[in-house]
Amino acid sequence: MKGTVYLIGAGPGDPGLLTLRGKEILEKADVVVYDRLVSPAILGMCNPKAKMVDVGKMPTHHKVKQSEINRLLVQFACEFPGGVIARLKGGDPFVFGRGGEEALELVAAGVEFEVVPGITSAISVPAYAGIPVSHRGIATSFHIITGHEKADGRTCHPERSEAESKDPGQNLSLDFETLAHCPGTLIFLMGVANMDFIARRLMECGKDPKTPLAFIEKGTTPYQRTVMATLETAGETIARENVTAPAITIMGGVVELGQTLAWKKNLPLAGKRLVVTRAAKQASGITARLTALGAEVIETPMIETRDVIPAKARISSADFKALANFDILAFTSTNGVESFFRPLFAAGCDVRVLAGKKIASVGKITEKKLLEYGIRCDYVPEDHTGEGLGKLLAAKVTAGEIDESRILLLQGNLADDTLLELLPKSTRWVVYETLPVTELPEWKREAVAGADAVVFASTSAVENFVKMAEARPSLSFCIGRMTETAARKHGFETVTSDETTMDSLVKKIAEYYSAAR
Repeated sequence: MKGTVYLIGAGPGDPGLLTLRGKEILEKADVVVYDRLVSPAILGMCNPKAKMVDVGKMPTHHKVKQSEINRLLVQFACEFPGGVIARLKGGDPFVFGRGGEEALELVAAGVEFEVVPGITSAISVPAYAGIPVSHRGIATSFHIITGHEKADGRTCHPERSEAESKDPGQNLSLDFETLAHCPGTLIFLMGVANMDFIARRLMECGKDPKTPLAFIEKGTTPYQRTVMATLETAGETIARENVTAPAITIMGGVVELGQTLAWKKNLPLAGKRLVVTRAAKQASGITARLTALGAEVIETPMIETRDVIPAKARISSADFKALANFDILAFTSTNGVESFFRPLFAAGCDVRVLAGKKIASVGKITEKKLLEYGIRCDYVPEDHTGEGLGKLLAAKVTAGEIDESRILLLQGNLADDTLLELLPKSTRWVVYETLPVTELPEWKREAVAGADAVVFASTSAVENFVKMAEARPSLSFCIGRMTETAARKHGFETVTSDETTMDSLVKKIAEYYSAAR
């Protein structure tokens, strides 16, 4: 029995363009064999226990030869009986992606496989540049052409082939005569190194030298760039503007629509890669918001949390009776909320055990989390810190409104003693444990090193990030004064949200980059 190989198209770069089927396979894959152009954000969707194998190739440097990739797929299928082997490829596996060659190798070895199509860069990249490949009255057809072939006429992979030939263009077997008289849009993949030759041959065969042309680098990623030219200026434009792979070339009247319809470049965070260090289960909200604003987000959790049984009050169906000794429950984080209610429900109890009790929250984020459980807060300080919460409750104690000895603090193992010092007669339960992430895979280290900024929501995330990431951005966005202080201590330039909420942080990030434009 062998494993099944899935030839998955990762799309052109934007992780949002990965198909649902592709994501489903990656989340359960035992092995992921991936190419150079696959977004780090997509790699972050993979099963964290999967064996990650980088076979990506630079145009002038082949990490792993295609024949070796074919062999590896068969090998992993044999090593993981009944397993899931994901072959993750940029764009679509069957659009100049050599997926057919890999599939034939699998058939010959008796390995079952499935093709998961991806969105091809030939259509999606122009769309992100505001260029429709077809448009009524301008182009009624479009044609996808390889801009590079091997000497034997075989098509090269788009992310590996730009400089394989020492004599650009000489290996091309294109029908330039037909292409020159084609009225539709011409889309060349992998053609930058050969484009001067291609442009000259098309003009020699009668194509109008004034034909609009666009080079689109790193399409759909934060680093997308569009360079306009004409057929007669193609070669000099490539040299002057230093156009490099990965890039596609699009020719035809539709190119001029890009002057009006370009939309991605107008997003406030377009061109930015941000590292989000929140725990995985908490990162999705801010990731979605930052991505919608144009950023590429690399989720890099620095801490993990797990529920624990407090030493002073073991959480079981019987021990929850100890809650009767308290009138006020004070939550200091969203982790505390979840790590309180999970064992509560697991013990067969429900929110009725909180009947008649007052609920305090350290800030709006925790308040919002409590509301998800149907719990409204009675006390939320204006200063969303442990000190702010402690002072608020202490004032209520002084005013005789509450009994300090009947306050229960629900915190994590790394919480400082600020609340206990302000409320010495209160009781603390440690309901969750914070553990540092101890390892970053190589692909994530590379992604972090190339990021524009890192987002911190806690001091523990700052401390562990500094330990884990040797190469890192110098700019950080922080929630709260304590997080800001920790980041500055390690030499980060800091920008801090006005309020301790994710909405405020996202707004601050957008404002910062909008002002810098």
